[in-house]
Amino acid sequence: MTLPTFVDVLEADRRIRPLALVTPLMRADALDQATGGQIFVKADCLQPRGAFKIRGAANAMLKIPVEDRAKGVVAFSSGNHAQGIAYVAKHLGMSATIVVPSDAPKGKLESVEADGGKIVTYDRVLESREAIGAAIAAQTGATLIPPFDHRDVIAGQGTCGLEIINQVRELGLDLDVLVSCASGGGLAAGIGLALEALSPKTQLIGAEPVSHDDLTRSLVLGQRVANEPGTRTIQDALMTQIPGELTFPILARIGTKGVAVSDDEVLHAMAFAFKFLRLVLEPGGAAALAAVLSGKVAAKGQVIAVTGSGGNVDPEIFMRALAIRV
Repeated sequence: MTLPTFVDVLEADRRIRPLALVTPLMRADALDQATGGQIFVKADCLQPRGAFKIRGAANAMLKIPVEDRAKGVVAFSSGNHAQGIAYVAKHLGMSATIVVPSDAPKGKLESVEADGGKIVTYDRVLESREAIGAAIAAQTGATLIPPFDHRDVIAGQGTCGLEIINQVRELGLDLDVLVSCASGGGLAAGIGLALEALSPKTQLIGAEPVSHDDLTRSLVLGQRVANEPGTRTIQDALMTQIPGELTFPILARIGTKGVAVSDDEVLHAMAFAFKFLRLVLEPGGAAALAAVLSGKVAAKGQVIAVTGSGGNVDPEIFMRALAIRV
């Protein structure tokens, strides 16, 4: 499959409304004071079903020919892509089968089922979600939409970057750095397409868990490398094993850098976002903010946007975050 382009992002931006919202770009004095920069948080945790994934899901599914929609859609996901697919399927009158890890957050699974999605679970370590999804698609004739390595999904996620650039410019500012939460790289690559076309001087940084720093290492080495199997993190949305075949070339081409954040740094960022921005972020959705608050992304004197990419957090994890003093 050929790589998506900025034109694809522009077309996606027109296609996905009103299923996906234009979310606010938020700021707080406390955030600027803590970092020494002008920091903005793109609150995609406020999307329907609480994550940016609705963008790519809507773009990909709206492009399915009408005559094929009766066969349904199948996807594999740790939770947020699953919710996006199920939500769009409900609105398009399609069936949706979602392959999810057996340890996925309960709240995400409940949301999928509430939208009529059928859940098939698998073992992260012993089984291949790609193989299971492909088998279901072959058996049913359903359209398979992976969570990140798909031209239309990447283009849909790129609408987040398009909005950020426009919102920052409306404030009369130029964006120095954009930090995106990153796993397989769909969001970061889509944002990268927008930056490449509209704000090429902006440095793109992908934030990922310390235990899953495959993107950071891949960008340094200039080739895709994988994480060790079985490693764990509370940042469940960012536990992909290797950067995508489509996403990595885009990220490498535009000079993306990577940074890895710990679970403790993410919990602190979640507490900070709730106290000062009134935002609920899940661990994986707070990685970009954690990269700035921890100082791993230099912020002094810089205009920086970070993605608050998801807010689907189980209560137990969120209570751990709120116990932290910020």
